[in-house]
Amino acid sequence: MARPGNDAAPHDWVTRAADDAVRHAEARGGTTRITCSSGASPSGPVHLGNLREFLTVHFVAEELRRRGLEVRHLHVWDDFDRFRKVPAGVDPSWADHIGRPLSGVPDPEGCHDSWADHFKAPLRDALHAMGVDMEEISQTERYRAGTYRDQVLTAVARRDEIEAVLARHRTKKPVEAETEQEAAALADSVAADDETTGSGDLARFPYKPYCADCGRDTTTITSYDDETTTLTYTCDACAHDGTTNLSTDFDGKLVWKVDWPMRWAFEQVDFEPAGMDHATPGSSFTVGHELVESIYGMKRPAWFGYGFVGFAGVQKMSSSAGGAPTAADALRVLEAPILRWLYVRRNPRQTFNIDFGPEVVRLYDEWDALGRKAADPEKRDAQVLAWERASSTAWAGTLPTPPVVVPFRLLSSVADVTAGSAELISRIVAGTGHAHGSVDDLQPRLERAMTWTRDFVPAEDRTTVRSEPDTARLASLADDERRWIDALLERLPDELTLEPTTELIYGVPKLGRGLTLDAAPTDEVKADQKAFFRLLYNLLVDADRGPRLPTLFLALGADKVRSLLTPA
Repeated sequence: MARPGNDAAPHDWVTRAADDAVRHAEARGGTTRITCSSGASPSGPVHLGNLREFLTVHFVAEELRRRGLEVRHLHVWDDFDRFRKVPAGVDPSWADHIGRPLSGVPDPEGCHDSWADHFKAPLRDALHAMGVDMEEISQTERYRAGTYRDQVLTAVARRDEIEAVLARHRTKKPVEAETEQEAAALADSVAADDETTGSGDLARFPYKPYCADCGRDTTTITSYDDETTTLTYTCDACAHDGTTNLSTDFDGKLVWKVDWPMRWAFEQVDFEPAGMDHATPGSSFTVGHELVESIYGMKRPAWFGYGFVGFAGVQKMSSSAGGAPTAADALRVLEAPILRWLYVRRNPRQTFNIDFGPEVVRLYDEWDALGRKAADPEKRDAQVLAWERASSTAWAGTLPTPPVVVPFRLLSSVADVTAGSAELISRIVAGTGHAHGSVDDLQPRLERAMTWTRDFVPAEDRTTVRSEPDTARLASLADDERRWIDALLERLPDELTLEPTTELIYGVPKLGRGLTLDAAPTDEVKADQKAFFRLLYNLLVDADRGPRLPTLFLALGADKVRSLLTPA
């Protein structure tokens, strides 16, 4: 299963991670199938920070497929985790469900069978649009079907060994957090992973039953019989005294630090990354690596920790905080390959922010430039490799891109001036030299440019075309300004196209200095151009700046330009 050797081919973090996955699979017996696993708890919207979990594994699985290897991207939904708190915007009465599994909490909007399904669905749609194919499993279904029966009994029978591992890490000197975000992550990890499940000698029992009466995990184990596997508990929420049998009853789960390594062994996972908060000493990953080998007898999976993804200056986004953008939000303004590219082009340990402001225009420019580079086989390097990984998948093929590539900054500028009329935008774009047969040739980029301009550009940055000429300003034009305007109107044709319009707008100040339209600009001309451009913006859109003037002229049309530059 070794990677085919080609030292001349570019390598990246995906290549190295795939190599590690192959080595792990070979070490555990040379199986022909490699398992790359991701996991997430559907406790809220799966935001762009969580998306790194899915895409990191996806890219590694894709690399293995390209090598001709059998691979599965296994995704585990931790929907049997407890519902921990009611997020902002949800009816406070949902607090009654705290402690129940996410799959057993009603959907607050009433459109899905459960809380968990409500948050799985939009991510599935977004991942499908991004060409991500994965084998999904539900921990609720697995546990309640008794799939993990033997693994649970093993953990319970060897609970003293498990506790020894947990205790050894529990007594380690705590890691000093360098930021508030790291401190919060460490605190959350301790709170979630170091639960007490019983009393007395059973205080660190590795299994937590859900109450048969109220369905919550607010249970304290009072006794356990190793021979019969009968367990008794008391529910702290409803005071129910219950009895269950781990061999025949399956309404409960292993605590997280045991559940994770159990799953690795059961699924024979070869590669699974994790957020950096899980990669600290004493964390779930550290403990899990010991337990998967000592309790379940499997070599720990290949892995690495990945950095946080922030938004608008927030270093780490929290699902429970609400308001963090999701993949569906991003796909409204970014083509699917570009969103994928944001994650594959960086080493996973790098943190980065996603900004839906002016940065979007720069991203499209950079992406288009990289596409032109990728068209030359002689220029294939690690950057082009990232472009290739982002552009297509083994399952979906080449992801949708516009047949006619028009710069995003042009589309968004025209969308701004035309108030988002697709047909008008198409006509203007054709006039700029981007010939196309129909509006469809500009999709999906055109729709995203229109959405970005409408929903993500602040009102104060939008272009507002004057409805009437500024008669006061036109009446007070300086001599130079009047000569510029007269020269422009005298030469302005009825049908505007990009190159002649550009030459005219830039050439008017040259004419004022006695030069020809195509003359090289002098320093004096450049100063005049700056003043002339500001004057045009003032008279056309009541601002000192705006979209490129040639684009603005084409968007307005010759008649509208004349009406706004001619005194009443």
